[in-house]
Amino acid sequence: MEWDDVLYVSFLLFSILFGHVIRTIRSRERKKYIATLVGLLVVYAVSGVHILHPLLSTLVSTMIITRGNNRSSHLINLAFLFGYLLFFRNTIYFGIPYPPPHANLVQMILTLKLSGLAFEKNDSESKNVSEKSSDKLELQQQEEINYDGLEIFHYAFCYVGVLTGPYYRYRTYRDWLQCPFAEFAPCIQATIQKLKYVPLYAGLFLLASYLYPIQYMESEEFYKERSVLYRIWYLTPTFFIFRMRLYTGMVLSECVCTMAGFGAYPASAESRRGHGPTKTYTYVCVNSGNGKRESYDFETIHNVDPFLSDFVPTTRAAMKHWNSCVQYWLAVYVYKRLPFKKLRTLITMAVSAYWHGVHAGYYLCMCTVPFYLPVEDLYVQLFRKDAKGNEAKVWDIILWFFKMQEFGYMTTAFLLLRLDKTLHYWKSIYFIGHLIAAVLYLVGISIEYCVHKKKKVH
Repeated sequence: MEWDDVLYVSFLLFSILFGHVIRTIRSRERKKYIATLVGLLVVYAVSGVHILHPLLSTLVSTMIITRGNNRSSHLINLAFLFGYLLFFRNTIYFGIPYPPPHANLVQMILTLKLSGLAFEKNDSESKNVSEKSSDKLELQQQEEINYDGLEIFHYAFCYVGVLTGPYYRYRTYRDWLQCPFAEFAPCIQATIQKLKYVPLYAGLFLLASYLYPIQYMESEEFYKERSVLYRIWYLTPTFFIFRMRLYTGMVLSECVCTMAGFGAYPASAESRRGHGPTKTYTYVCVNSGNGKRESYDFETIHNVDPFLSDFVPTTRAAMKHWNSCVQYWLAVYVYKRLPFKKLRTLITMAVSAYWHGVHAGYYLCMCTVPFYLPVEDLYVQLFRKDAKGNEAKVWDIILWFFKMQEFGYMTTAFLLLRLDKTLHYWKSIYFIGHLIAAVLYLVGISIEYCVHKKKKVH
């Protein structure tokens, strides 16, 4: 394990332990200020002097949100924050040293939070919320949200999620401070339930990384002494390592939330990942001392489901269980607002790639998804949709196998990052991922044509 990974895990473990402390603070104001102070200390610890980047971008974003034109400030803010990401990752061209790796994580999640906040504000003021259910949902006995500069600063630097997420809305942060749900929610039990699998993910990551290092794919021996079949097979352990590493980080990040009682809501609220409650619930009941009778969940900050992400048969289904809170942000603030319906998926994936970084590998990975989805959708429509019993199980296995292989193929670009390295590897296996997807699509279209033609005859 590299030093950056050790540092990353250490801060997450500290944040989890601190959650027990923050949960005992009854004063809302004190809780808010302590959470912000700890968040600033964490950011400074991983960024040093480069903490100026999140501070500056928060200052400018706050000015845009609070003083900008209500009709366009959310779009101006989005352009500024994503533009600042580009500057942040290319500071060396301006005579400024590159920020440390973990400072990039801070800037990434800050970009989503502050841009999402501007959309929240715009939607609440225009009453034109993208999700129709949310404009009817108001937490009972609470005043209107106050989007002043100091409150935005507290939201931006709250220690919960400041390093790695998960993404959460401003309303979720505000409810954490103002609602007593953390007092009654099973915070410790929920944390233990998630934590118990982390040693397994981390152990498998370390073992597989030792046996099948990603660096081997960049060596001369890998291309000159290994067969094509071996190079294709290497996709499997590489993707496995990628998953175990991210599962470890994402689950620990969720534990930071659960231990602090962050994102806890009554189950009757039917919360959705990233969004929060979708239905009203009895706030009075909780506030009057009967909170223990309620059932609570942390679905709002549920960011990853490793089992379902691995074993659901299709790509579309898997994406719903992987980095779900960021997927929510992309869906609500990018995908659903794009006027070009046919290009929505491609543009959304391009935005996701841009958010991840400037390397070509991110684009090669994520922008391959929109070209694979139609292939999968075609075979689901032709064969899986109406299948039952054993036939359905067989098609689920087939779809799952191709999903995992295609994900592994795309993940190599995400890991190798550079255009030349990625294309060199893909070329060495004859661009098999693209080739098989193209062949399957042509075969599927032919089958679909024959089926329709047969139906017309009869």
